[in-house]
Amino acid sequence: MTTQATLRSPTAAPASSAAARPAPPACRADHRFLVLTELFLPTKGGTAVWFDAVYRLLGGRGTHILTARVPGAHAHDARHPNTIHRLDLERWARVPLGALRAYARLLAAAWRVSARHRFEAVHAGRVLPEGLVGLTVARARRLPLVIYAHGEEITAWRRHRKRRVAMARAYRGADAVIANSAFTRERLRELGVDTARIHLIHPGVDAARFAPGPREPALLEAAGIPAEARLVLSVGRLSRRKGFDQVIRALPALLARGLDVHHAIVGIGEDRAHLERVAREAGVADRVHLLGHVPPEDLPRWYRACDVFAMPNRPVGADAEGFGMVYAEAAACARPAVAGRHGGTGDAVLDGVTGLRVDGADAGAVAAALARLLENGDLAARMGRAGRERVERELAWERVAERTAALHRSLTETGA
Repeated sequence: MTTQATLRSPTAAPASSAAARPAPPACRADHRFLVLTELFLPTKGGTAVWFDAVYRLLGGRGTHILTARVPGAHAHDARHPNTIHRLDLERWARVPLGALRAYARLLAAAWRVSARHRFEAVHAGRVLPEGLVGLTVARARRLPLVIYAHGEEITAWRRHRKRRVAMARAYRGADAVIANSAFTRERLRELGVDTARIHLIHPGVDAARFAPGPREPALLEAAGIPAEARLVLSVGRLSRRKGFDQVIRALPALLARGLDVHHAIVGIGEDRAHLERVAREAGVADRVHLLGHVPPEDLPRWYRACDVFAMPNRPVGADAEGFGMVYAEAAACARPAVAGRHGGTGDAVLDGVTGLRVDGADAGAVAAALARLLENGDLAARMGRAGRERVERELAWERVAERTAALHRSLTETGA
């Protein structure tokens, strides 16, 4: 088996950041992993994109993905290089230990598939319940276990004693835990996970699809944005912790500085009415454009159309930003970002290098950071170039896959 095969970029059937489906690469490693993850394309979200992209590169039909049955799965799976098994799984995010039937289905399927096929390792996309299922199967089959940690699940679930105990058991039982950021690594240490077993691997981006290019005035004009306006772009779920409302609150200060600025937001979520209300109260409703979902092929065009990308996240309850793959998408398109200081955004946005990090709870600080980038074109361009260079060097999916393969080699070489 080749464990150090050249990895090629998983380039582009056009799709959004929440539903990207790269075409099979011309050459890939041929590992045989058993992957347990509820979140997998065409389910929306950065985690689903991550697993789809990386396991395309790491394995062929010998890698089996056990995941949830969702609308659109048949068409997606028909073109996928891995072997995908779809199960009826309830959403575990709200009650990760309460969905016992889903837990039992996943365990039964993992047991059955692992008995029929020979695998090199078990990979669990999340600690609960996938990690607990993976721990059971990996120990019985004498296979290494790798669990992914994303940050927000730890901060949300550790408040509940039973979940905290279950998380700690699974993480500590794993041979390796992949942390998506330094923030997540620290949360794992707080749970008592051995530092030597924690491996920092950032999620990535399709660097071929998200790439620098010209601004398209027709795209802006179709959305009611003047072609000559300065544009701040936000992409993500419309939830309070993303800080999109703080960008809206910053607009009056930017206008007062003479900047003809508009704010476009791509995404859906529970905060839409809140954002509309904030825009009305700030007197900038005509400059805030809630675009909802955009056609998949248009998302890179929106990044290229903006002057600055902004997601100045802030803590809301136990909810935290573990990394923020949208920052990587903006960087791939050579656009500087404004991020909050909370959570793992420091790994996604290098402060003063690829963008600026501020207190996302302070609208004045958000306004000052946006003004600095909008008024200093040379600085914005320099940060944009630095972001693109970092993507090519570290965050393209083939780089992520190479680091994941290297982790696997280290486990097998040490006999974990």
